Amino acid sequence: MKTILHGRMVVGGCAEGEALVTSEMISGWGGVDPATGTVIELRHELHGQSFKDKVLVFPGAKGSSGWSGVFQSTRLNGSAPKAMLFNVMNSKIAVGAVVVHAPAMTDFDRDPLQLIKTGDWVRVDADKGVVEITSKD
Repeated sequence: MKTILHGRMVVGGCAEGEALVTSEMISGWGGVDPATGTVIELRHELHGQSFKDKVLVFPGAKGSSGWSGVFQSTRLNGSAPKAMLFNVMNSKIAVGAVVVHAPAMTDFDRDPLQLIKTGDWVRVDADKGVVEITSKD
């Protein structure tokens, strides 16, 4: 089953891959290992999981302004997500999305956290503002 989601481009481009979804905001500084793209924040629901080469679906960024530096390091280390879909826009995530150089979107017509599940195949066309979700089930 395919579902279409519409949103606003933050960073243009197209990418597709397996979704990694969390209902919790992600902390960059101290919350992510930039060498592997693994969430290392101890109490985070994604603790121990890597977003490398995944479409990361999450509410937004929390923590310090170091978020963008950590996410730029994931790009430089080859451990960045293929695309990012998030609900809450702030300065941390805006700069972080730009330095990752991956398609990023926000301001959706429906909540991606309710529509996308980890393991779903997601195609992001940020240029057109369209996300195509193919359920793994």
